Amino acid sequence: MVENTTRIFIGYDPRETSAFSVLAHSINSRASMPVSVTPIMISQLKGTFTRPREALQSTDFSFTRFLTPYLAGYEGWAMFADCDMIMLEDVANLWALRDDRYAVMCVHHNHVPTEKEKFLGEQQTKYAYKNWSSVMLFNCAKCEALTPEYVNTATGLQLHQFKWLDGDHLIGELPSKWNHLVGVSGPREDAALVHYTIGGPYFDEYRNCEYSKEWFAERDAMLYCRQRNEIPTPMTG
Repeated sequence: MVENTTRIFIGYDPRETSAFSVLAHSINSRASMPVSVTPIMISQLKGTFTRPREALQSTDFSFTRFLTPYLAGYEGWAMFADCDMIMLEDVANLWALRDDRYAVMCVHHNHVPTEKEKFLGEQQTKYAYKNWSSVMLFNCAKCEALTPEYVNTATGLQLHQFKWLDGDHLIGELPSKWNHLVGVSGPREDAALVHYTIGGPYFDEYRNCEYSKEWFAERDAMLYCRQRNEIPTPMTG
């Protein structure tokens, strides 16, 4: 299957509406190929996602992310990303890393949280494969086990630890720059996809976190609209 469009599904939580919009803008503004961005919103999944909210579920998309292959028709490749991110590099460079040997590809973090809480007082949880599922490239035809029925009934660990696959050999590894964990991983200059996993600068508590200036700059660029008497510049014209 020849794919001329990068299909991206972004987890949506109404408490982080601005985060979703800024991430979508950061992807589109740098992309060198057509991009299709779709929010995964519980309000749009009535009759498909019926799972009740759980105590340890910190966002609306904790489980709905695993519906990405279903929403893509189990065809071709599709990307999922948490909304609390910004893209700082052309997404085509990430898309080029797809490898048909794998069912899913992600950054293989070794993330053991030390904090007990994260944004909005949500409980921080510890488990193997922590944050692997926050950015995933799905080879959708090889993810047919992720039916709505399975996503609605499987345990959180079964989903986030990829128990729906026939072994870890089906999980390809992406370079770590494609899911840089702010406040967890050490600072780096080559971060391509920045993830505010503990809390982003759109929350007052994390307003001055690493990569906050980049997030606010991206937000301002998203909100830009040229005025009648404005003189165009290379940045705004």
